[in-house]
Amino acid sequence: MPILGTAGITRVINGPIPYTPDGNPLIGPMPGVPNAFEACVFTFGIVQGGGAGKTLAEWVVEGETEWDMWGVDPRRFTSFADQDYANKKGIEIYSHEYAMHFPHYEWPEARNKRVSKIQDRLAGLGAQFGARAGWERATWYARPGDDTSLEASETFARAGPWHDTVREECLAVQNAAGLCSLPGFSRYEVSGEGCVAWLRTIVTGVIPRVGRIGLVYFADTKGRILTEMSIMRLEDDRFMLITAAGAEWHDLEWITKNLPEGSDIQIVNRTDEIDCLVLTGPNSRSILSAVTDADLSNDVNPWLTHQMAEIAGKTVRLVRVSYVGELGWELHTAADEIDAVFDAVWAAGQDHGLKPFGMYAMESMRLEKCYRSWKQDLSTDYTMLAGGLERFVKLDKPDFIGRDAILSEKQNGVKERFAPLIVDSADLDAPYLATVWHGDEKVGLVTSGGYGHRIGKSIALATIRADLVAPGTELEIEIYGERRPAKVQADEPLYDAANERLRA
Repeated sequence: MPILGTAGITRVINGPIPYTPDGNPLIGPMPGVPNAFEACVFTFGIVQGGGAGKTLAEWVVEGETEWDMWGVDPRRFTSFADQDYANKKGIEIYSHEYAMHFPHYEWPEARNKRVSKIQDRLAGLGAQFGARAGWERATWYARPGDDTSLEASETFARAGPWHDTVREECLAVQNAAGLCSLPGFSRYEVSGEGCVAWLRTIVTGVIPRVGRIGLVYFADTKGRILTEMSIMRLEDDRFMLITAAGAEWHDLEWITKNLPEGSDIQIVNRTDEIDCLVLTGPNSRSILSAVTDADLSNDVNPWLTHQMAEIAGKTVRLVRVSYVGELGWELHTAADEIDAVFDAVWAAGQDHGLKPFGMYAMESMRLEKCYRSWKQDLSTDYTMLAGGLERFVKLDKPDFIGRDAILSEKQNGVKERFAPLIVDSADLDAPYLATVWHGDEKVGLVTSGGYGHRIGKSIALATIRADLVAPGTELEIEIYGERRPAKVQADEPLYDAANERLRA
């Protein structure tokens, strides 16, 4: 059993995933060394050696680890991590080992590995970019005179140079319309006889009908949150599974290794073939109506539906979903045709107050809706029930991965629960894994934190002791060494709780 270094852990079933010469994983038999395990990429060998040994032993003996090990999992590096990337990032990371790591600092080395065809258009609008799983995404849109230097982002304070313009982006989405470029969704086309029955055994919830899209969760055998995907049902036996950019190889390996033996089900990775725009806000229907003849009415195509359409002569799938909680559509089209679609939508939007918005604004708005983010709020550090995801679990199904563990936890009592909190903090927001206090007791951890510009409040999503989740419970969150008052909110969105704007 080879052990390379003293770092992150990954289990490789029947050897590593084979790849094509251009770096894409192949689907099918996985030739290699059976039951080979790898440990690599911890920063410190001797200091973390004990934890590495513990984790590797758990993986070998039990097949799963106690702690979520994504931070050192080799699968987080996909086809973008070429030799140039490895060289530059190795130097950058090691040379900043003891430096302060600021929440909005976008590391500059080894960039532009994966880009959308419209990157130059976005840059012309003032886009500042950050790398997300190798993909360049607009984080915020600078105005003339805004300080866009790296030095300006070396702050823990909320009011960095992006703060005011991100607020403007959020308010544009709330009051008119916003357009966001979102390349890099990981996508797998799943088809073949028996795929419906198989999918039901690996997700905790239900499979959508043809023409619908649904959010589903995958649990491990201990009932913990493994991953989240959107499933679009294209035909009776054909689906598109959409997941996070960083999850491309992680989730691909999971669904592939759980295929039934001898199955004819086909899985094709479509990640690099399709790009996406997010058009959202109360004026989005008017803008979209100007560029397509598709029926956008609630009667025919309500929330959580999808349909094929044509924009600027290009084929586009219109998906009625919104990660920011406003009326909106995702526009999925061929990556090499996204420019024509963008130009048409952007031009049509100029009479309707359309503004570009980036990932910082999206993060602010998804926090207001209490939407979860993978490997922050969603990880194997938390069970499905602790994560507040019981509505996505159907225990009346005959069997699925994690069912027994989830049922046992429900019967025996859940020890911790997901809860949104409003934080009394004038200048700082809660960072990931900030400690939640109840008096002198540590009672939980923050999974996501930030400022909600539409509600004008600092938000923390957290997993806390189950007896403290009642709305109104007063707690404290330790933010960079200082405790700030925080109050538990009702377990529902903090913005537009009835989802009336989303369904408009």
